[in-house]
Amino acid sequence: MQEADQHLPRTARDRIIPVHVERSLEGLRCNNRRATRCAACAEVYRRDTFHLITAGLCGGKGTAEQVGTHPRVFATLTAPSFGPVHNRPSSGRPCRCGAHDDTDPALGTPLDPDAYDYEAAVLWNAHAGALWRRFSIYLRREIAKRAGLTQRAFRHHARVSFAKVAEYQKRGAVHFHAVIRLDGPEGGDTAPPAWASAELLTGAIHAAVAATRVNGPEVDGRAHAFTFGRQLDVRTIRSADFDGGQELTDRAVAAYIAKYATKGAEIATGTLDRPIRFLAELAQARITDHARRMIRTAWTLGARKDLEHLRLRAWAHMLGFRGHFSTKSRHYSTTLGALRDARAEWRRAQAATAAPQDGETTLVLAHWVFAGTGLSNGEAWLAASLEPAPGTEGGPTWTPIATSS
Repeated sequence: MQEADQHLPRTARDRIIPVHVERSLEGLRCNNRRATRCAACAEVYRRDTFHLITAGLCGGKGTAEQVGTHPRVFATLTAPSFGPVHNRPSSGRPCRCGAHDDTDPALGTPLDPDAYDYEAAVLWNAHAGALWRRFSIYLRREIAKRAGLTQRAFRHHARVSFAKVAEYQKRGAVHFHAVIRLDGPEGGDTAPPAWASAELLTGAIHAAVAATRVNGPEVDGRAHAFTFGRQLDVRTIRSADFDGGQELTDRAVAAYIAKYATKGAEIATGTLDRPIRFLAELAQARITDHARRMIRTAWTLGARKDLEHLRLRAWAHMLGFRGHFSTKSRHYSTTLGALRDARAEWRRAQAATAAPQDGETTLVLAHWVFAGTGLSNGEAWLAASLEPAPGTEGGPTWTPIATSS
């Protein structure tokens, strides 16, 4: 886009209000949620996520306030072990190689990289979304069983609502933080049945996690199957056992989840924050050796025709994970789209109050005009120079678009 200035004459009664410029810039937001790519848009996304989570915990933004009285828990579901890594156990015992501080770059890296199961780690990330979907199905079944209902009858008595966010551990494996709430049959607007309780919900979550299993692909004669890890944490919201005795309040949970909504693998594991076109790009990348091996493994697996549906090369920079970082069920609370619309309406209202009155003239200082799409001649030459020699690598993860004239 290019900015074009307009120099117009002014009279004594004219006022200059850059309303059109402000709206144009608003429409040109990149909307990238990653803090490493666009801090401004990431902050907007984080705040929207905070309000979305808070609305599902205590009401507001079109959600009934009575959701604050429904049984709800804060659950953390982790990945299984793919090999021993350098860590700082919560029990206080030091790592088997010695002690580490919080800033030690060795944290999360394998004790023996050659024995670490990189293949299973990448494939687990690729199937993490399917694992969550299977877990949500089993959770409804477990709640119905504990309530003495059939699965068909359960939908007429209660509904499970949730909002979750994906976070990378330092070892590069995804785990989920989720607010899980038990509502009436129509969602947050209806009261849950008398038998619904946080204790029943907690027990059902433990049983559902233990039963959840997704069969994976067979790679060179090795069949993969994926489950959640043994570390499962489920805490009732409004309990005083969160973050060193801090009360697990609505706002504390919302802030905790929103914090991870703008972070990707690049924050926890030191990997890339954008897709790669060729594996040779790793030679110049400032990433950890562990992240480099994870990306190489994803790239190698992505060349297999039987794994083409996982799109591992396109998502190699995400260590195989291709799901959304923050998701929610339909009846949990409002939507990000509704929050964006409300913000845009508020800005339009603010602009309207500043508009000139009594026939005053508004001068448009600038506007945006379409300049073209694609690459310039210089950019096209640079992209072509990065093409590897035939047969040295697999195909690129995307096809270059035509350059503009």
